[in-house]
Amino acid sequence: MKKSFSLLFTFFLLLTCGPLQAQAPAKPDAAALLQDIKKLNVLGTALYVAAHPDDENTRFIAYLSNEKLYNTGYLSVTRGDGGQNLIGPEIREGLGIIRTQELLQARRIDGGQQFFTRANDFGYSKNPEETFATWDKEKVLHDVVWAIRKFKPDVIITRFSPKPSETHGHHTASAMLANEAFEAAADPKRFPEQLKYVQVWQAKRVLWNTGVWSFRSQKEFEDYGSQLLKVDVGGYNPLLGKSYPEIAALSRSMHKSQGFGATGTRGVTIEYLDHTKGERAKEELFEGINTTWSRVKGSDKVAALLQQAVSEFKPEQPAAVVPTLLAARKELAKLPDSYWKRLKAEELEQVVKHSLGLYLEAVATDYAVTPGERLNLQIETINRSAIPVQLVGMRPAFASKDSILNKTLAPNESHLIPFKLPIPASAQLSQPYWLRQEGTLGLFRVDDLQEIGAPENQPAAEVHFDLLISGEPFRYTVPVVYKRNDPVDGEQYRPLAITPPVFVNILEKVLMFASQEPKPVHVLVKAGKAGIKGNVALQLPKGWRAEPAQVAFDLEQNGAEQLVRFMVHPPKGQQEVALKAVATVAGKPYTRGLNLIQYSHIPTQTTFPEAVAKAVRLDLKRNGEQIAYLMGAGDDIPASLQQIGYNVTLLKDEDITDQNLKRFDAVILGVRAYNTVERMNFYQPRLLNYVQQGGTVIVQYNTGHSLKTSNVAPYPLKISSQRVTVEDADVRFLKPGHQALNSPNKITKKDFEGWVQERGLYFPSEWSSEFEAILSSNDPGEPARDGGLLIARHGKGHFVYTGYSWFRQLPAGVPGAYRIFTNLISLGNGHGAQGSSAESTAK
Repeated sequence: MKKSFSLLFTFFLLLTCGPLQAQAPAKPDAAALLQDIKKLNVLGTALYVAAHPDDENTRFIAYLSNEKLYNTGYLSVTRGDGGQNLIGPEIREGLGIIRTQELLQARRIDGGQQFFTRANDFGYSKNPEETFATWDKEKVLHDVVWAIRKFKPDVIITRFSPKPSETHGHHTASAMLANEAFEAAADPKRFPEQLKYVQVWQAKRVLWNTGVWSFRSQKEFEDYGSQLLKVDVGGYNPLLGKSYPEIAALSRSMHKSQGFGATGTRGVTIEYLDHTKGERAKEELFEGINTTWSRVKGSDKVAALLQQAVSEFKPEQPAAVVPTLLAARKELAKLPDSYWKRLKAEELEQVVKHSLGLYLEAVATDYAVTPGERLNLQIETINRSAIPVQLVGMRPAFASKDSILNKTLAPNESHLIPFKLPIPASAQLSQPYWLRQEGTLGLFRVDDLQEIGAPENQPAAEVHFDLLISGEPFRYTVPVVYKRNDPVDGEQYRPLAITPPVFVNILEKVLMFASQEPKPVHVLVKAGKAGIKGNVALQLPKGWRAEPAQVAFDLEQNGAEQLVRFMVHPPKGQQEVALKAVATVAGKPYTRGLNLIQYSHIPTQTTFPEAVAKAVRLDLKRNGEQIAYLMGAGDDIPASLQQIGYNVTLLKDEDITDQNLKRFDAVILGVRAYNTVERMNFYQPRLLNYVQQGGTVIVQYNTGHSLKTSNVAPYPLKISSQRVTVEDADVRFLKPGHQALNSPNKITKKDFEGWVQERGLYFPSEWSSEFEAILSSNDPGEPARDGGLLIARHGKGHFVYTGYSWFRQLPAGVPGAYRIFTNLISLGNGHGAQGSSAESTAK
């Protein structure tokens, strides 16, 4: 049965899809508790620095955090917004949100902490000069210095060399920033506004975490090896039951959007470190650095008591160590204020909580609430030990005073307390803090210094619990969460979100008008609370018209939806404009939509993008009607092709037969299909047979590694890492008379204007004579890259391999990209292998 792509269905699926596992609260077992108690006696900090999510060496982080017990962090300069997505259609900001959460899940496994700067991953960059020009180097350096001054690392480790080399410009830039920040963080004249909150800090050294991969040959690596510091990170941790490379594999496997699932290893694993700044270490990474309590004056009693706690710890009775921990806390409180006092007091209090089996939770009855409403909470407290604990009171978020309770928490006796939490009308929406304001190509705008570097927002609401533990006062803070039971997956958590009272989503993100015929625009109005009514309209620029002008809605229940259909009439001339949906409730306009990012390995992420769509009136001719699309890593091209009138069928396994493929005018393979579709080896002969019989196959970019079949084309070609990253790089016509540049649309240089992020990526570098190279382009100072669009006749049909980034240009509504891509589809003059055709012409 034919399965047509439906944007509307996809959107409703987004809002109603099945159970998702969010991040549940930590419940450490006895082995993890002993590990945490041991860490209380270690006062050392390491910061790993690189450019993107996935750049970090999870083996090293797992080793530093779990073997050496250092306070270990990873500073990713960007959130990975400019990469590709192997698990879904999200790109740009949506992908950055996914990769942020994947990093947080990775750190949860390997024990590190996560930090960022405001730098935006604007796409591949070939040198640090281009990177810094786009990022605004001084501002990103500010953020790296801020991270160092707050985290106070003794040692800084970079994943990349600060010396320019043949790698991503972001990579080199991250190392250059780390080395410059090493000195700037200790200089009170650099970024003095930070010193209101932090002090200057001088790390001991900076090292580059290198390996054989960074040398031209094994011999060069061996010759240079005597200068390198060597660390064996392959040890086994019996408390955790895993080697550090095994922990690292679990951590790295959280990078699912990049397809980085990893298998753990065991045995000796050497990491190599090259000195770049500071005092050189000859034997040990932390050489010359005091990582004991003796670095804090007057802390002898604290150190002795914490060592006593390690000796006394009983896995079957962890609470027995609490009196010793409380004694250590009292001694710690006597010390002068310092970074280590504050940090270790916080760690110690968490160890006490977990040793008691103390469970504190605030669960909301809904996962979302609007400003001005009251949220029903269920507070649960239980002390699972014989240590006396009294719940003195609690203060929920936004409350002006504490709720006095004075409840004794008897051993293993649960206390459930209902509570109504008022959400003030001024409460901030749960939009990721770095997306609240419009930034630049290279930098997110964040005005609050205290937010810079944080991986995510603070929880939308929290509850503070004030307790007496053996008579000693403690305060614990927990986030308000939503929790439900799924019949298959059991207990499911989801972060609480503060949302607008009404959402407006334009389902079509880009509207392509190939003629003056009107097109439907669907606006989904969704209630953020019960009893919402008003009207919704489209804001249109001059010359555009919508029918009807506005539509009333009346949504009685929270979550209720109304789908509104407008017919939008474009003007005569070719132009690009923005359309905005506006819902008016009680005289107040609302222009934000609802976007949910839901994957089982990360918590549900909620954002509120402006309800804006791009509308393009363009001159376009096309041949053919029926398009088959085989999804690869995920993209939005099917919806884009529907916008210009094609009937698009998403192929499933049972659809890919010789007889069925004959129905289509062209078969298009999604990005990285040959990397991600397991059965490509079986599909390939059928696709080539379809071409031989007169069909057109268009293959979009793949990477040269991890191919599911060695033959991605009917004739030899070699996929390389060549790319053109400058989106407005000159494009030259190598075959100006070729059909792809002339029919049904006459292609000119103007069609390459307005491209986004890049021209293309992973161009073939070699190909057989059967292919014709149609276009050539290159970044400044580089040789011509001719492999971005290759077309070969094969039998009666056409086989196209293209590395140009259609997956970015078509969803972005780039007019010229539509005209060129339509020509590729039309190579068979609109005739598929079976000979059916149709032509549509509009000017």
